[in-house]
Amino acid sequence: MGRVTEAAPRFEDAYEGCISTLGGDHPHTLTVAGNLAAALVAAGERRGLELMAANLADRVRVFGDDDPRTLTAADALASAYRLAGQAAEAVELATRVTAERRRVLGPTHPDTLVSRMGMALARAATGDIMAALTLLEVTLHDSEQAHGARNHHTIALRANAAGCLAALGRNEEAVALFRQAIDDSSALFGANHPDTVALHDELSAIVQDGAPRSAASSSDSTSANRVEVISST
Repeated sequence: MGRVTEAAPRFEDAYEGCISTLGGDHPHTLTVAGNLAAALVAAGERRGLELMAANLADRVRVFGDDDPRTLTAADALASAYRLAGQAAEAVELATRVTAERRRVLGPTHPDTLVSRMGMALARAATGDIMAALTLLEVTLHDSEQAHGARNHHTIALRANAAGCLAALGRNEEAVALFRQAIDDSSALFGANHPDTVALHDELSAIVQDGAPRSAASSSDSTSANRVEVISST
């Protein structure tokens, strides 16, 4: 949290500099505004959501609905809605972003996989764990076919599918998926990488307590629950 708290004032300064030198509609200004919004959301500040929504509206106006930069901002806002407990808004926006990315990029592009996972997690946040599991299992299959098991998207999808299984009381299946995710994460990132350690923690929670710490998602240290910094690419 300390680094997040430090980042927001720096982005504030950068944003003010971009506004004064480049104007509000310059691509660099819109990128910095997105970064500032993401930092504020990560720091737990409500105005981060408002700024993120405003940034998305600006990108739609400047770049268009289906520009990759617009879709990046929309995907970040959908994740932010979910993490803020606004599940209905998250589902609606994540569904739109997923459809656009499927159309523009294809179903197995890394960005599309991120959106498909976000849509599933948004459904889980509404309490529809079974629907979320179905979406995750289909997306996991597609990711594994396209990118292999030892890919960070595939690992995150597998971990979240395991979380859904645990939330449904299917602990034996959940444990098997978590163990595979841990093996793949260890091979890809290393045994001491934060994501690998987080997966171990989730597995331990199921073995010890019979449930994951967060039903239908892996630990906050994994990509599934982070609001990623918005880039211009």
